[in-house]
Amino acid sequence: MGKITPNDIQQQQFKIKFRGFDIREVDIYLEKLSEAFESLTIENSKLRDKIDRLNLESEGYKKREEIFKRAILNSQKVLEQMKQNAQKSAELIVAEAEVNAEKILNRAHNRLAQLHEDIAELKRQRMQIEVQIRSILESHSKLLDIEKEDAKVSDEADNKVKVFNRS
Repeated sequence: MGKITPNDIQQQQFKIKFRGFDIREVDIYLEKLSEAFESLTIENSKLRDKIDRLNLESEGYKKREEIFKRAILNSQKVLEQMKQNAQKSAELIVAEAEVNAEKILNRAHNRLAQLHEDIAELKRQRMQIEVQIRSILESHSKLLDIEKEDAKVSDEADNKVKVFNRS
């Protein structure tokens, strides 16, 4: 037998036989059975609709869950890339700082070497000036000595002249 509907139950006819069932009682029972069956059919239909709706919602949730999983995975990838970029940036900053520090040190060493050369040049110039001053002093000293000699000779000559003049 196929699918039975409440209408099938109400329309069902039975053969009447001698000493059979009370027709009116069977009709009342069939009516009640038909109503119960109709109620169950309606409830079954509502439950199927609800199941379909829940299945659709479940599918929606599954799709959203998949989207969230992908979003989280993408976020993790982006965060990892950001960390890597930050690490590379930090390494570049450190490398640049080291290069700048090296340049500063080289300039300081060059300046120090220049200052040492300047000091050595100033010492050499001082020695030259001292030699020149000694030379000038010695020259003047000799000139003074010669001047003293000349003055002495001149004084002696003057004294001789005076002696001659007194005589």
